[in-house]
Order: sequence, then structure tokens, then C-alpha cells
Amino acid sequence: MKKLNVVYFGTPDFSVPSLEILAHHPSINLKHIVSMPDRKAGRGMELKSPETITYAKDSKISFFQTDNINKESEFLDKLETEKIDAIIVLAFAQFLGDRILKLPTLGCFNIHTSLLPKYRGAAPIQYAILNGDNSSGVSIQKMVKQMDAGDLVWSHPVEIHPDETGGLLYTKLKFQAALSLNDFIYKLENDELEFTKQDENNVSFAPTLKREDGFLDFKNQTYQQIKYRVQALFPWPGTYCSLNSKRLKIYEVQESDHKLNPGEVFTRGNQLLVGTKDSSIRLVTIQLEGKKRCKDFELLNGFKSEFIINK
Repeated sequence: MKKLNVVYFGTPDFSVPSLEILAHHPSINLKHIVSMPDRKAGRGMELKSPETITYAKDSKISFFQTDNINKESEFLDKLETEKIDAIIVLAFAQFLGDRILKLPTLGCFNIHTSLLPKYRGAAPIQYAILNGDNSSGVSIQKMVKQMDAGDLVWSHPVEIHPDETGGLLYTKLKFQAALSLNDFIYKLENDELEFTKQDENNVSFAPTLKREDGFLDFKNQTYQQIKYRVQALFPWPGTYCSLNSKRLKIYEVQESDHKLNPGEVFTRGNQLLVGTKDSSIRLVTIQLEGKKRCKDFELLNGFKSEFIINK
């Protein structure tokens, strides 16, 4: 059977397991990996390649790096001569223009980490936990110019545990994406894909997260809203408040039965408690600016001053 000529567009570590499927699949001829340029990173601010490009170099796979693939006419000319069957996209961070969308004979397919049409956009993993969903999943859709709006060809649900963090769900979906891609390839090569239009009445969005999204507003958020935010935004961008005018990072919380007004702070048995909109919350694992990550009782030992939150 003739192998499918495929180009893979992806950038971060999240994209690597799916890349490995393509690189080793007996039905795939992986022609190129396309990714973002090298960036300065780390304390030494040394140039660092995206994880997909590191994989390409180690595996001796042809690669191409650019800030805007739509402007790379020479490279796109080359792809047109290579008779590309499909382009697979996962966490590429660039929109594809008309020329690229029309380039492969079978189409461009995007792997997205939500059950579309829910949570179109950049941060579907975190928004699923933020909103208290009990499931997420992987969708594969044939790409169109509108973001994440193409016809669905594959969906696979993934359960969310009540205490699951964004980091854990990220890892689960990273590997489920690869498994789903493997199943998708079988259907693609055997002409068994079924195309289902997305229901526009059920569309929701998951826009890019910013550091300030991690701010905990105890006066206006309920316990459950705060708990979901702490879980969803770990490890990035993280959640925080201010304690005595210093930044306090929050890693773990528990509900408390102590009655406090919203925003009121109280210490009980070396527990750091704060009132929320509907109940009270214990800040279990924390890190005060200038100090190491610790439990609340470790921070409170020897701390004599009155506590003031978010002032």
C-alpha cells in the first residue's frame, strides 16, 4: 500500500507523542516537521529549539522553522511539488491561510484537546477544570479558516477527576492525542472518515490565559470557584493573592467549616483560613514571596503580625 505523504505542524512537548506516532507509523511518510523558531530561554537566555525540532534533529527528519508559515512561499512551492496527502496540526500557534489549507489532497487536520464545539481556542484544558467539567477529550477536525470550526472526524472523551490539576490533564491528553491520531490514520488511509458538522449553538471559547487570571478574589469568588482555579492553573500561570502586601502563591486548598466573612483572615491551630463568598477556605500549601514553598503551619510558625489578604 502506498504511504501517505504527511507534514506535521507542532511546537511544544505536547506535540511530541503525536509526532512519534507519525515518525514510526508504517503507513506514513513524514516529509517535514514545521515549527516556531528557536527562542531564548532559561537563566542564561540561551537559544532553545522547540521540542518538536529537537526531536526532528535527533531523528534526522526534515524540518522548517518560521514565525509565519503563510509567508514562506519558497517552502510552500516545495510542498506543492511533493504531493502532500495530509497536514496534521497540534499546538502549532499559527493560523493557516488558504494556500496551505488547500495544499494537501486529503486536507489539513487539527488535533484539539476538547470535545468540540466546546472550548475552541488556546486553553481548553484549563477551562474544562475551571468550569468544573467532569470530562474533557480529544477532537480531530478538518481545518477551515475559522478557528477550530471544521467538520469533526474523531472525538474521544477523557474523564476529569474532581481533584485533577491542569498539569495532570495536560499529560493525559498529550498521550490521548497520540492514540487518537493513530486511530485517525487508520480511517484516513482506508477512506473511512465520517465528517460531522459542529453544532454552532453549542460553541464556547477558551481564550489564552494571562498571569493575572491566577488572582484569587476571596470576596467575590466561592470556595468551589477558587478550588477549581487553583487546580486548573497549576502549574501555569499559577494562582496567587497578597498576604501583608507580599505575593502569596497558592498550590493547595481545602474547605473549612470555620465561619468567616468574605476576605477575612483567621489562624486556627496553625491553619491559615480565609473567608470566601460562600464559606471558608484553608490555604494548605503556599509560598510567600521571598520564601520556599511550604505548608501553612510552617509559614505561621514564628509569624507574629496580623494577616491582611489582598490589600
